[in-house]
Parts: sequence; C-alpha cells; structure tokens
Amino acid sequence: MTKPAVKIAYCTQCNWLLRSGWMAQELLSTFGQDLGSVTLVPGTGGIFEIRLDGDLLWERKRDGGFPDVKTLKQMVRDRIDPARDLGHLDRAGGGGG
Repeated sequence: MTKPAVKIAYCTQCNWLLRSGWMAQELLSTFGQDLGSVTLVPGTGGIFEIRLDGDLLWERKRDGGFPDVKTLKQMVRDRIDPARDLGHLDRAGGGGG
C-alpha cells in the first residue's frame, strides 16, 4: 500500500520557504511513519497550497491566509488516520505552534 504524499506549494517571491519548511517539519515529526513524502514545490504569484495525494487541503487565497499547525495536523490526521489521537492538539484550547 502506498503511503500518502503531501505537497506544499509556496511562493518564492513572497519568501514563504521558511514557513513551508516549518510546516513540512511539523507534519514529518507527527506523521513521519505514516507519510510517504512531504514535498516542497516552489512557485510564484502568491501561491500557497497544501495537497494530500493531489486533493487540495488548504489554499491561501481560498481559505484566508495560512493554517496554524493544529489545523494542519488535524486536517492531515482526519484524512490518513481519523481515529488517531493528536494528544494536546485535540484538547480544548490546545495550541499549535
């Protein structure tokens, strides 16, 4: 069975590489054994998209900015392992960052 793949497309003109790399690191630290890959895809024109197996999870213009880490991890978890407990991120008031 092929493991899910995450792609983070980011705008190089906007200097979003560090933000994208940090989000990739957070996903790998939480889901490292469950993901097949996390790929950074440089682009232009203000792009910031997160896709899981080609399906759009987050788009900066559509969704209004950038996801916080809690939201991002919950979106990925809900798609790859809905029964998984994310610990403090799933608790009331749990922050991501």
